[in-house]
Amino acid sequence: MRGLEAEAYDRKYDDRELLRRIGAYFRPHGRKLIVMVTAVLLMAIASSALPLIIAEGVKIMSGGDDSLAVWLVVIVFITGVGIWGLNWVRRQLTVEIIADVILAIRNDAFAAAVRQDLSFYDEFNTGRIVSRITTDTQEFGEVIIISTDVINQLFVAFILIGALFNIQATLTLVLLATAPLVVLSTLGYRALARRVTRQSTRAVGEVNKAIQEAVTGIRVAKNFRQEQAIYEQFTAVNRQAYQINVRRAAVIASIFPTLNTLSGIGTAVMLYFGGRSAVFGAISIASWYLFVATLDRFWFPVTNLSAFWSQFQQGLSAAERVFALMDVEAAVTQTDDQPAPDLRGDICFERVCFRYSEQERILRDFDLHIAPGESVALVGHTGAGKSSIIKLIARFYEFQEGRILVDGRDIRAFDLTSYRRQLGVVSQVPFLFAGTVAENIRYGRPQASDAEIEAMARRIGGGEWLETLPDGLNSPAGERGGRLSMGQRQLAALTRVLVQRPHIFILDEATASIDPFTESQIQEALDLIMRDTTAIIIAHRLSTVRSADRIIVLENGRIIEQGDHAQLMAQKGHYADLYDAYFRHQSPRYAQTVSSWKKGGG
Repeated sequence: MRGLEAEAYDRKYDDRELLRRIGAYFRPHGRKLIVMVTAVLLMAIASSALPLIIAEGVKIMSGGDDSLAVWLVVIVFITGVGIWGLNWVRRQLTVEIIADVILAIRNDAFAAAVRQDLSFYDEFNTGRIVSRITTDTQEFGEVIIISTDVINQLFVAFILIGALFNIQATLTLVLLATAPLVVLSTLGYRALARRVTRQSTRAVGEVNKAIQEAVTGIRVAKNFRQEQAIYEQFTAVNRQAYQINVRRAAVIASIFPTLNTLSGIGTAVMLYFGGRSAVFGAISIASWYLFVATLDRFWFPVTNLSAFWSQFQQGLSAAERVFALMDVEAAVTQTDDQPAPDLRGDICFERVCFRYSEQERILRDFDLHIAPGESVALVGHTGAGKSSIIKLIARFYEFQEGRILVDGRDIRAFDLTSYRRQLGVVSQVPFLFAGTVAENIRYGRPQASDAEIEAMARRIGGGEWLETLPDGLNSPAGERGGRLSMGQRQLAALTRVLVQRPHIFILDEATASIDPFTESQIQEALDLIMRDTTAIIIAHRLSTVRSADRIIVLENGRIIEQGDHAQLMAQKGHYADLYDAYFRHQSPRYAQTVSSWKKGGG
């Protein structure tokens, strides 16, 4: 059972609550449901009436009257055609309703996934989340389709009970006395069925997780020649899912033999008491035969109903996982939803405390003020708190104490959509969607025209970077931008921000090695962006650091130095050490010194 533990956000719902929430998705389809249930009811009546019609015809013909034989055949034929037509209506409406319900549930589940903060995706695997939105909703739909058959059989069971009472009331009461054994057996399977189906859905989530990680990391696997390793990992997870599904199938498959055995016992009891009644003249032989024939048709829907209740746990288990995803409370909570006005970009941290967990405290009583239009470079060793600061400004994470003010207003009071629309964020590894470069640039402002996008792209280095693309802005970016170089991805991501025209620019600058020409183009794009915005940059390149209005040096979540490049170098403090360790080799003077040293044969 390794890896099949419940997620931290999973919840257990009772059947009543689950059915109530499922019912809410069916409520908009009330008219179709009424027509479908009516078709099911009529089909049940026709199916139940068929043996009675045949029995009555046989009784009439046994009396020597063969004139009604043709009419009997016609009636049976019309009844069969009617059942077929009603069944077609029922199935057509069922498919339409279920498709609409699954569509609505998937939309809500996906909306819930999109609504979650980055901290949620840091903790929980995306493959398992995808499994809930796709596999679990589909499994739920399949079980609901089966339920219409059960509704039909439920009507048949009630109609046949009436028919059995009409034939022989005493024997029917004896029959109903044995029915609770079937119900109790069904309830006994219920908990076991829910448990094994829950494990099965989690196992499918593990398989999806393994596939997602393998496909996403295939380049790394090939670089280290570990294709066999990821294949073995997948086969281990897949075999685990196989074993669990076999166990689930064994549980589900054992329900029918058990219930058939119990129904057989009930039939044997009926045969005994009915045979005695027929022998002593309490019931005619013809009525007794009709009772036994109807009895068999009664047990079929009863056992199906009972067995389905255990199978229905599979659908409830799938719905439980989907609703658990929908009910996850976002870690980032807003105190109000005020529309964000056009921001000036005045940012102030007041005694902010932030931690990812109790054991991972990042900021403590942190204070920082960034003036409107100011560009600030954050530098420091790994773990100093640089990324945490920009994540808090973007409201990707929730801080625990203190306040963050933007233009003098608490950041928690803004409507997040209108607030984030004014942020331009470029992550450490720029992400591009599958599509053209132009489509990725337009992502920042969908209403931007092709001419506007091209004009903005050509503002960077005179558009020379576009010449390196095989088809210019119409070049396909590939999945995650894989068909572009890192420099091209960075330039496309920066152009996307330029088109967006943000009021606050946040850059977690990429650490990948790029050539000096691309670096100059990237710096030109940064200069264009920082000219009119407040900019917070995690800087890894000397050119970016030196272009910032202020450099803030962080250590263990505290500001230990700040100023421009010249001031900090003059202090000969922590920044000077960082410069020697990370930035000195990027300076032109250093490059010239190394070149002279090599020429001199040093």
